[in-house]
Amino acid sequence: MSAMTDSDKTEKRVPRRNFLEAALLTGITAAADPFTAFGSSGVAPSGEKVQLLSVTGEVIEVDKAFLKEVPESVVTNEEARRGMPGKKFVMVIDLSHCHNLKKCQAACNKAHFVHEHQNWIKVYPMQEGEHEAPYWQPTTCMHCDEPPCVKVCPVDATFKRQDGIVLIDNERCIGCRFCMAACPYSTRVFNWEKPEARPELENVPYSPETSCPPKMGTVSKCDFCPDMTRKGELPHCVSACPNGVFYFGDMNEDVVTNGSETVRFSDLIKDRSGYRLMEDLGTKPSVYYLPPVERLFPFEDGLKDKASKP
Repeated sequence: MSAMTDSDKTEKRVPRRNFLEAALLTGITAAADPFTAFGSSGVAPSGEKVQLLSVTGEVIEVDKAFLKEVPESVVTNEEARRGMPGKKFVMVIDLSHCHNLKKCQAACNKAHFVHEHQNWIKVYPMQEGEHEAPYWQPTTCMHCDEPPCVKVCPVDATFKRQDGIVLIDNERCIGCRFCMAACPYSTRVFNWEKPEARPELENVPYSPETSCPPKMGTVSKCDFCPDMTRKGELPHCVSACPNGVFYFGDMNEDVVTNGSETVRFSDLIKDRSGYRLMEDLGTKPSVYYLPPVERLFPFEDGLKDKASKP
């Protein structure tokens, strides 16, 4: 490989994340000449080059026509129940930014094939007292460190992972709904109906991490999108909210982000007086709230949004 000038290095500099993403799409296993490696494939070069990071750390160029998509590996049930080692996932919801747009709800429903009347994310109008200002409160599963739902499940369908996420294995769920009765936050729903027949669900292997395909006669709820976190991506509700209401991250790393802003979790909770719902119950939720002070939007604007939806 010939030496590069400083200007060449600037032009060829590509974020490491791009390298890693591109590497996932290829079958390259050595830093060989790409045309030698793929010359026998019979594929005609496109002329468009893609830069990749080889296993030896070198930057190489490959014609885009030679890239081959590698199917995503399926997470086993055992891996799904164990979770991601060294992680402790946490969510922070900023009530001062919620406008009742329900973009979070729509994105969650679409990703998990949830019926509109079975929303995993609920947005409630709240008011502490007669003379206090109302506000909007998105409510998800709290992914408690001491989850009462896990304790009452007779078949181990509801379980808590080492990374703090509480999931439901619908292959085990018998629909007894003990977990729904035990949950003090009323965030679980029962699947009374069959899921809609959609092409996306055909031949999709079931996984507790995706809760898909949904199963009639079982319980479901917010799952913190662990399939997204495995890929280093944010849950659907976080990325869909245009106002940065939801922060998500790792408590062990003390970092949370809403997609546009990344902050220390401990500082955010301390500086903004963060709190958890029904703290006195001892459930130790992994979802924190920031008070609705200095709100971006009047509460009444959210009523208009609500009235405009079917």
